[in-house]
Formats: sequence, C-alpha cells, structure tokens
Amino acid sequence: MNRSLSLFASALLACGVLVAAAPALAQSDPAAARVEAFDTALLAAMRAGAAAGTQGRAKILAPAIAQDFDLATMTRFAVGPSWTSFTEAQRAAVTSAFTRFTVANYASNFDGYSGQTFHLSAVQTRGLDKIVPCLLTSPKSAPVTLLYRVHQTDEGWRIIDIYFNGVSQLTTRRADFAGPVKSGGADGLVKHLDVLTAKLEK
Repeated sequence: MNRSLSLFASALLACGVLVAAAPALAQSDPAAARVEAFDTALLAAMRAGAAAGTQGRAKILAPAIAQDFDLATMTRFAVGPSWTSFTEAQRAAVTSAFTRFTVANYASNFDGYSGQTFHLSAVQTRGLDKIVPCLLTSPKSAPVTLLYRVHQTDEGWRIIDIYFNGVSQLTTRRADFAGPVKSGGADGLVKHLDVLTAKLEK
C-alpha cells in the first residue's frame, strides 16, 4: 500500500482491514454495524488490488462511502466558520468535491491486502454520538487502535470522524483546508480538492 499518507491514513493503511467483529456486537448496535459495513467495503477494495486500478477500487468504495458516512456534516465541519458565508450552490459544490476527494483518497491508498485484521470492540456512548473502537492488526506491524465517531441522522447511523492517537481526521482536514478557503473561498477550496483528487487518481 502507498505509504506517503497523512498521519491518520498512514496508521490506518498500515494495518488494513479484515472485518472480525463479534456478530452479536454488529447485530445489536447499529453504529457498530455501520462501521463493519464500511470496513467490509475497504476489504473488498484491498483484495481487488492493483488489478482493479484506482478507478476500479473507487467504484467499489464510492457507494459504501456515500452510504456509511455523513459527508454533508463532515464537509461543513472541515470547512469551518466560513461555511456560513457560502451560498447553497457553493456548499453543494464543495460537498461534491470533498466526496470525490474522499473516495479517491481511500481508493488510491487501500490498494493491496496481506493478511490484515480488524476487530471491533464495545461501543461507547458520547452524548448523542457513539464511539466504535477497533483494533487493527497486521502480521508485520504493531496493533493500532482507531475510534470511529458515529452519529444518528434521518437515514440512520453514519460515520462522521475517525480518531488516531486522539487526533481527529476532520480536525486535520480543517487545518489543511484553511489556506485555500482563506485565499479563494468556496471556489478556491473546490479547485484545491480537485487538484488533490486528480493526483490520487493517477
């Protein structure tokens, strides 16, 4: 797998995903079931590997990302306070660009499988949200604990963030997007995301 990733992605990819959640956990808790569904898609993309290419893996992951993540909420948080100044058309454009980037990021980096495992553990309630801890292991790497933050939407439970070593993926995104938003507003951020996406899709 590609190792030139962000801190969060590097840790996540180093372990890879093989869903091994206790059946009772996924069946009894919809938040855990949502995380399990997403990681099942990641596993399918990893197993498709280089033969599928980035575009092929994107086709596997795009429906899962749309179904398992609350991309609208994630985009709004990643943009930060400037979101309130965007028009509805700009918000839609930024959300679409963020979605394309998210799919391309996973498709580009989850490009192979070598016996990794993913184990979910007991779900924790944090206010209105739930935290789904998981242990990612690899034959050649130390285990890594990730925390999936999941919240309730009108369509059911959806993932809105992932933490590694206490660091929020969305907080990292907000820091990364601050420059493009400050210099170019919504249009600048869309261009920035499209450039990142194009690089990932090569």
